[in-house]
Amino acid sequence: MPELTPDDIHHATQTLSRLTAYLRERPEPTEALALIEPLLDEGTGVPVQLGDTLRALARALLDHPAVPRTPALCALVAELREAAWKQTDQHSLHYVLDGLRALLANGTSNVPEHCRCR
Repeated sequence: MPELTPDDIHHATQTLSRLTAYLRERPEPTEALALIEPLLDEGTGVPVQLGDTLRALARALLDHPAVPRTPALCALVAELREAAWKQTDQHSLHYVLDGLRALLANGTSNVPEHCRCR
């Protein structure tokens, strides 16, 4: 695997920022869903990947001989692991996309024009 750099990760976050800006321009819903779908894939999407990344960071810190084993380190690693579980729990967001696709395919609305979802 090629060595990663902070610039590689920065590029990924810039891409997410561009996606957010694009979605704020109100693209066609089917196009918006197609762009979001890889981010919310239940096996490889951002929630799962970020959770795995946070767990890997915790493990790397604990396994490195230069990192002192202190109560503060243990507390911070516990926070990383808790955040990882919270992120991974969001993997089910791909079901939201399924619901949105079904709603768009149906083409009808059962909700009054002035719904509270905004």
